Amino acid sequence: MATHSPDAADVPATTGDDLSELADRVDKAIAEVSALAPEVRAKALAVKSAIEEFHKAGLTRIVKLLKADLRGKELLFELVEEPTVYALFAMHGLVRADLRTRVARVIEMVRPFMQSHGGDVALEDVRDNKAFVTLSGSCNGCSMSAVTLRNTVEEALKEHVPEIEGVEVVPTEPVAIADPVNVVQIQLPGQQGGMSPGGPDAASGWVVGPRVDDVGTQRPVAFNAGAANVLLIRSKEGLRAFRNACAHQGMPLDNGLIDADAGTITCPWHGFQFDSASGECFSAPQCQLEPFPLRVTDGMVWVRPT
Repeated sequence: MATHSPDAADVPATTGDDLSELADRVDKAIAEVSALAPEVRAKALAVKSAIEEFHKAGLTRIVKLLKADLRGKELLFELVEEPTVYALFAMHGLVRADLRTRVARVIEMVRPFMQSHGGDVALEDVRDNKAFVTLSGSCNGCSMSAVTLRNTVEEALKEHVPEIEGVEVVPTEPVAIADPVNVVQIQLPGQQGGMSPGGPDAASGWVVGPRVDDVGTQRPVAFNAGAANVLLIRSKEGLRAFRNACAHQGMPLDNGLIDADAGTITCPWHGFQFDSASGECFSAPQCQLEPFPLRVTDGMVWVRPT
């Protein structure tokens, strides 16, 4: 049986205007379906749902095959940069946004309103279905302004992220913390008067880091290895070393949230979530942490930054 291999030259490029026009056509068609009689509308929506499920099954298979091959994964990351492909994957749930990411998007959405009233808001954490934020500017220290703007944030979050049950304002004044939750400060052997970082393998690029026992399951560990800042994570598959930079915007991850059961670390800045073993990004497949070779010798972690 003959097969047809599509030629890229035969496929017209889709511009931003084309995408907008296609989206308008979809919106118009949905609006027309919504105006139909209930029985007819139900049948039309059932057809729409069946077609979407059929497409999702095929797209899921394509994504799995691409991710299984190194070059295929590179192509997948390039594809997701295209607005049309990203919109298609997002529609079928193939590009996942975690709870923190969705909360961060809403915070960014309300910030212009906050700033127009002389204040500002920043997301600090998301846990137990609550968003923890800091308020600054005119709303910091003024109880009336703080309450008003806090309510603005809470209403926006409850509308766009129904999982969020409330908003807590975190004090901006310094407070004593008995037991820091995320960041671990490590003394390297060279700082204790013993073997200096780099050690006998420095010539081959290997750099000595902290002790294996200093890397727990709840906290990432960061240390400097020459010009590179290294992030150590204890995943289900063992210790992993990555460059301490989120693949989204390069912000440090050493204050990120680790979920040992799920095997993930979440960027504290914009909520991007990564597989703690592979560094693969769950929030956007085009983003991935940069791994470093790692080995353990005599209870010490060694990495080779590239």
